[in-house]
Amino acid sequence: MDDRGWMQIALAEASLAARLGEVPVGALVVREGEVLGSAHNRRETDQDPLAHAELLAMRQAAQKIGGWRLVGCSLYVTLEPCAMCAGALVNSRVERLVFGAADPKAGFCGSLGDLVRDPRLNHRLEVVSGIEAESSAELLREFFRGLRERERRPKDRD
Repeated sequence: MDDRGWMQIALAEASLAARLGEVPVGALVVREGEVLGSAHNRRETDQDPLAHAELLAMRQAAQKIGGWRLVGCSLYVTLEPCAMCAGALVNSRVERLVFGAADPKAGFCGSLGDLVRDPRLNHRLEVVSGIEAESSAELLREFFRGLRERERRPKDRD
Protein backbone atom coordinates (compact mmCIF):
# COMPACT_ATOMS: atom_id res chain seq x y z
CA MET A 1 0.00 0.00 0.00
CA ASP A 2 1.21 3.55 -0.65
CA ASP A 3 1.14 6.64 1.57
CA ARG A 4 -2.33 7.66 0.39
CA GLY A 5 -3.74 4.25 1.21
CA TRP A 6 -2.32 4.30 4.74
CA MET A 7 -3.56 7.85 5.20
CA GLN A 8 -7.07 6.69 4.28
CA ILE A 9 -6.95 4.40 7.31
CA ALA A 10 -5.78 7.32 9.48
CA LEU A 11 -8.66 9.41 8.09
CA ALA A 12 -11.13 6.68 9.09
CA GLU A 13 -9.73 6.85 12.63
CA ALA A 14 -10.09 10.66 12.56
CA SER A 15 -13.73 10.32 11.45
CA LEU A 16 -14.39 7.99 14.37
CA ALA A 17 -12.91 10.59 16.73
CA ALA A 18 -15.25 13.25 15.35
CA ARG A 19 -18.29 11.02 15.88
CA LEU A 20 -17.20 10.63 19.52
CA GLY A 21 -16.86 14.40 20.00
CA GLU A 22 -13.06 14.31 19.88
CA VAL A 23 -10.90 16.56 17.73
CA PRO A 24 -10.70 14.48 14.53
CA VAL A 25 -7.12 13.28 14.39
CA GLY A 26 -6.23 9.71 13.47
CA ALA A 27 -2.88 7.95 13.43
CA LEU A 28 -1.32 4.61 12.66
CA VAL A 29 2.09 3.03 12.94
CA VAL A 30 3.17 0.82 10.05
CA ARG A 31 6.21 -1.40 9.61
CA GLU A 32 6.88 -3.59 6.57
CA GLY A 33 3.29 -3.29 5.37
CA GLU A 34 1.74 -4.20 8.72
CA VAL A 35 -0.28 -1.88 10.95
CA LEU A 36 1.22 -2.19 14.43
CA GLY A 37 -1.02 0.40 16.06
CA SER A 38 -3.91 2.65 15.13
CA ALA A 39 -5.80 5.20 17.18
CA HIS A 40 -7.72 8.44 17.25
CA ASN A 41 -7.73 11.28 19.76
CA ARG A 42 -9.26 10.29 23.10
CA ARG A 43 -8.47 13.28 25.34
CA GLU A 44 -12.11 14.02 26.12
CA THR A 45 -13.17 10.38 26.34
CA ASP A 46 -10.32 9.39 28.66
CA GLN A 47 -9.95 12.79 30.36
CA ASP A 48 -6.25 12.41 29.61
CA PRO A 49 -4.12 15.27 28.25
CA LEU A 50 -1.72 12.71 26.77
CA ALA A 51 -4.35 10.78 24.78
CA HIS A 52 -3.29 12.14 21.39
CA ALA A 53 -3.80 9.78 18.45
CA GLU A 54 -0.06 9.58 17.77
CA LEU A 55 0.87 8.59 21.32
CA LEU A 56 -1.89 5.99 21.53
CA ALA A 57 -0.91 4.42 18.20
CA MET A 58 2.77 4.41 19.22
CA ARG A 59 1.91 2.75 22.55
CA GLN A 60 -0.02 0.01 20.74
CA ALA A 61 2.87 -0.54 18.33
CA ALA A 62 5.41 -0.78 21.16
CA GLN A 63 3.23 -3.31 22.95
CA LYS A 64 2.83 -5.35 19.78
CA ILE A 65 6.56 -5.54 19.07
CA GLY A 66 7.53 -5.83 22.72
CA GLY A 67 9.81 -2.81 22.92
CA TRP A 68 9.85 0.97 22.89
CA ARG A 69 12.15 1.41 19.88
CA LEU A 70 9.95 1.78 16.81
CA VAL A 71 12.85 1.36 14.40
CA GLY A 72 11.74 0.78 10.83
CA CYS A 73 8.30 2.23 11.54
CA SER A 74 6.36 4.98 9.83
CA LEU A 75 3.72 7.04 11.60
CA TYR A 76 0.78 8.28 9.52
CA VAL A 77 -1.29 11.04 11.07
CA THR A 78 -3.95 13.36 9.69
CA LEU A 79 -2.61 16.49 11.41
CA GLU A 80 0.95 17.70 11.92
CA PRO A 81 2.11 16.52 15.36
CA CYS A 82 2.44 18.93 18.30
CA ALA A 83 5.67 19.38 20.27
CA MET A 84 4.76 16.59 22.70
CA CYS A 85 4.08 14.08 19.93
CA ALA A 86 7.09 15.23 17.91
CA GLY A 87 9.28 14.57 20.95
CA ALA A 88 7.77 11.11 21.34
CA LEU A 89 8.49 10.36 17.67
CA VAL A 90 12.14 11.28 18.14
CA ASN A 91 12.48 9.38 21.42
CA SER A 92 10.84 6.22 20.06
CA ARG A 93 13.09 6.23 16.99
CA VAL A 94 10.27 6.27 14.44
CA GLU A 95 11.97 6.53 11.06
CA ARG A 96 9.33 8.23 8.96
CA LEU A 97 6.46 10.64 9.58
CA VAL A 98 3.70 11.17 7.03
CA PHE A 99 1.07 13.77 7.87
CA GLY A 100 -1.89 15.36 6.19
CA ALA A 101 -2.74 18.91 7.21
CA ALA A 102 -0.18 21.35 8.56
CA ASP A 103 -0.95 22.88 11.95
CA PRO A 104 0.21 26.52 11.99
CA LYS A 105 -0.89 26.98 15.63
CA ALA A 106 0.65 23.89 17.25
CA GLY A 107 2.57 21.86 14.67
CA PHE A 108 6.16 21.04 15.54
CA CYS A 109 7.21 19.14 12.44
CA GLY A 110 7.76 22.12 10.18
CA SER A 111 5.20 24.80 11.10
CA LEU A 112 6.03 26.38 14.48
CA GLY A 113 9.24 24.43 14.85
CA ASP A 114 10.83 21.29 13.51
CA LEU A 115 11.72 19.06 16.42
CA VAL A 116 11.75 15.87 14.35
CA ARG A 117 14.53 17.13 12.06
CA ASP A 118 16.58 19.13 14.57
CA PRO A 119 20.25 18.30 13.90
CA ARG A 120 21.10 18.74 17.59
CA LEU A 121 19.10 15.66 18.55
CA ASN A 122 20.33 12.08 18.40
CA HIS A 123 17.58 10.98 16.01
CA ARG A 124 15.87 12.63 13.05
CA LEU A 125 12.92 11.50 10.96
CA GLU A 126 12.12 11.63 7.31
CA VAL A 127 9.01 13.82 6.96
CA VAL A 128 6.43 13.73 4.19
CA SER A 129 3.68 16.32 4.49
CA GLY A 130 0.51 17.13 2.63
CA ILE A 131 -0.73 13.58 1.97
CA GLU A 132 -4.55 13.83 1.95
CA ALA A 133 -4.11 17.32 3.40
CA GLU A 134 -7.42 18.65 2.09
CA SER A 135 -9.42 15.70 3.42
CA SER A 136 -7.70 16.02 6.79
CA ALA A 137 -8.27 19.77 6.95
CA GLU A 138 -11.92 19.44 5.92
CA LEU A 139 -12.61 16.99 8.78
CA LEU A 140 -11.16 19.53 11.20
CA ARG A 141 -13.08 22.46 9.66
CA GLU A 142 -16.38 20.54 9.85
CA PHE A 143 -15.74 19.56 13.45
CA PHE A 144 -14.93 23.08 14.64
CA ARG A 145 -17.76 24.59 12.56
CA GLY A 146 -20.15 22.24 14.37
CA LEU A 147 -18.75 23.27 17.75
CA ARG A 148 -19.22 26.95 16.95
CA GLU A 149 -22.78 26.37 15.75
CA ARG A 150 -23.67 24.50 18.96
CA GLU A 151 -22.21 27.34 21.03
CA ARG A 152 -24.34 29.91 19.17
CA ARG A 153 -27.63 28.07 19.59
CA PRO A 154 -29.87 29.45 22.31
CA LYS A 155 -30.03 27.23 25.35
CA ASP A 156 -33.32 25.49 26.08
CA ARG A 157 -35.21 27.27 28.82
CA ASP A 158 -37.13 25.42 31.50
